[in-house]
Amino acid sequence: MATNINEKISAPGNGSGNGTGNGNGNGTGNGNGGTGAETAVKERVQVDLTAGGNKKLPKGFTFGALIVCWLLTYGLFRFGFKAESAVGALVVGYLIFLVVMRFVSHSVEGRRAGKDRMAGIIITSAFVIAVVPLISLLWAVVQNAVPVLNYSFLNNSMVGMSEAGSRPGLGHAIVGTLTITGTTAIIAIPLGIMTAIYLVEYYRGGWFGKIVTFLVDIMTGIPSIVAGLFAAAFVGMVAPWTGHRNGLMGAIALVVLMTPIVVRNTEEMLRIVPDELREASYALGVTKSRTIIKVVLRTALPGIVSGCVIALARVIGESAPLMITASSPDGFNYSLINGPVMTLPVFVYSMFQRGMMDYAWGGAFVLVIIVLILNLIARFIAKVFAPKTR
Repeated sequence: MATNINEKISAPGNGSGNGTGNGNGNGTGNGNGGTGAETAVKERVQVDLTAGGNKKLPKGFTFGALIVCWLLTYGLFRFGFKAESAVGALVVGYLIFLVVMRFVSHSVEGRRAGKDRMAGIIITSAFVIAVVPLISLLWAVVQNAVPVLNYSFLNNSMVGMSEAGSRPGLGHAIVGTLTITGTTAIIAIPLGIMTAIYLVEYYRGGWFGKIVTFLVDIMTGIPSIVAGLFAAAFVGMVAPWTGHRNGLMGAIALVVLMTPIVVRNTEEMLRIVPDELREASYALGVTKSRTIIKVVLRTALPGIVSGCVIALARVIGESAPLMITASSPDGFNYSLINGPVMTLPVFVYSMFQRGMMDYAWGGAFVLVIIVLILNLIARFIAKVFAPKTR
């Protein structure tokens, strides 16, 4: 590359004047000639740095090569090795595809462009590997739940399911899930947000803030079954008149699991808010509490809402603590403190234990729909209350 550049520098310039590229001309030609030589050098350097950059593989070549490798490998497995492993053929075909693309892209497009193409292939493959199981899961849930989805299934309970002509359902589990998770959100979300505000806006290195941070870190990784045991012991000690198992115990268990997630997410969102916004508000004479409410929280609201929904979606699918605290009755119970309450995760597990797989898939489908609705509501709230930009 150095030889080519030197040759270009010593060559005559191609400027509009009469001077030469090495600066021996006079007047205007001298300057223009130098400009021509510099332009030629820059173009040469750009071509050298992007060696092979003008050569590109045809569009669709990558996808076509992948299909060909898969078909050849599948034929080799089926007719050559007499193996019926479709997954093995896919894996081996993909590895062969990577080797082929490595040599083809480097030969045609050059080393730099070839590395870039290989990086894109690997990243795209990782995305597909992550998405395919999710799509397969949703498809399996929908496919297996369709046979039992009807009005009676969504409205009835499991009481009298052994009687002739009965139409059992999971209505009691839907009511219990909404009741317990609603109570959990009412307690955990304000508690978590206010704790995060203290840690970000008021905590100045004191011992109490360090203790709170330490406890939040511990609670984030606490096993759900331990939260259930704690809730059963706590409610039994504070309100023994509520009975051995009830919905309030289940809500307290979910609060223990949800609060640290809300704290951590809200804390991160508040730290993202620029300090310049706070300082501008203080400069206008606005109090700290009003600055937090009107400036900081308003700016961080979309992220806070998303984090709260993620935390709620995580606890709404918990079954272990609810089996200990809320139990698994067959009928409706609209009270949190008067007797056991059924929830959808426990319903799915109970139906699986009884061998009623259609009902288990139906419960899973309803649970997924509830989580989807929560996400849509969160997106709407975040969009409505997000800071307006001109």
